Amino acid sequence: MTGTRRTVAALFLLPALVLLGALVVYPIGYSVFRSFYNASGDAFAGIDNYKALFTDDGIRTALKNNIIWVVFAPAVATALGLIFAVLTERVRWGTAFKLVVFMPMAISMLAAGIIFRLVYDQDPDRGVANAVWVGVHDTFAQSSAFPKAHPGRNSPLKPDQGGFLTTSPVHTGQWVALPLVGVAPDQMPSSAKQAVRAKTEPGRITGTTWQDFTRGKGVGRLGAVDPSELGYAGMRVEAVKDGKVVASAKAADDGTFTLPASADGALLRLPASNFKEPYNGVDWLGPSLVTPAIIGAYVWMWAGFAMVLIAAGLAGVPRELLEAARVDGASEWQVFRRVTVPLLAPVLAVVAVTLMINVLKIFDLVYIIAPGSSQDDANVLALELYRKGFSEGQPGIASAIAVFLLLLVIPVMLFNMRRLRREVRR
Repeated sequence: MTGTRRTVAALFLLPALVLLGALVVYPIGYSVFRSFYNASGDAFAGIDNYKALFTDDGIRTALKNNIIWVVFAPAVATALGLIFAVLTERVRWGTAFKLVVFMPMAISMLAAGIIFRLVYDQDPDRGVANAVWVGVHDTFAQSSAFPKAHPGRNSPLKPDQGGFLTTSPVHTGQWVALPLVGVAPDQMPSSAKQAVRAKTEPGRITGTTWQDFTRGKGVGRLGAVDPSELGYAGMRVEAVKDGKVVASAKAADDGTFTLPASADGALLRLPASNFKEPYNGVDWLGPSLVTPAIIGAYVWMWAGFAMVLIAAGLAGVPRELLEAARVDGASEWQVFRRVTVPLLAPVLAVVAVTLMINVLKIFDLVYIIAPGSSQDDANVLALELYRKGFSEGQPGIASAIAVFLLLLVIPVMLFNMRRLRREVRR
């Protein structure tokens, strides 16, 4: 009877064992075998492919980035999950909040990568991250409205340190024309009004800075203020003598400005601050920030997973221990740090280790989010495996990377399994 039961059990397990052998054991065995052969597979390469893991620049960058991933991504996701689980435990809308935080888990890595590729877009009109960043920046430091403005034909201005300077000095009682071109009508400030010729004043220097736009022959006069032209509202004008600014003024909405008598004999300068390019935000997907940006996308996806597991563990924490700590005079922070966290330590360890295993194999987000110009800087081992095996035609090195990844994952998996067994025994 015992032999019959074993036979029945073996027959039931056989399909699973066949699938396990075909989909897991055979690929692992073949990868180990292939890792000792050259690119073509017809010559034994020994450990040369494994040496490449520590000499190839691309693989070393990938290994460095994997270390960053393993250190930061699980820690941040677990910490956020813990915070969310604890803070939402006592509020009515806690369940709804947890649902919202967990929802990204229902999105595939491919879809999340596409979403965050758009979120991190450099153009503030498309990328949400830069739209927010530029909005905050411009609240405290307004960009110039005239980044493309420059002198036109027969202009009295010449380039100077990023701005423009008059070619001859000015004197009191004189009207000074400072015409510019290069700003599209729809890009002019909304406060800009029809430009006017400023009235001359004794003992003062007056002038106008405006968009000297002439369309074709006979339409508008070059160097003269025409009714259809707008003033450069807010343009800063400086009077410079011997390299020092002796007076300055800000153009009115109609482009007119007035300088005191101290500006007599000075050159007028439109400083470079008038022509600053608009702030375009942060290059999130540039070489220096691409890895943290992608980790941010990963945390957005997996913080909900951590929160749900930690919330389940929190539900099993004896409430009398928490109440006893409060009765003894402990603050909420002390209760959290000295009671809640130690009691949740096994759950936190399982969550963190599970995420470590996950990030060691990260591929999708890096491949989709990182643009081609910075993909080398965002490279990870799984992506380098794909590139070596399918793009660069080096399956031997790709197999060595696969084996190396397996060796990295196995200790973490064993650690997680031991913890789970301990929990079951308790």
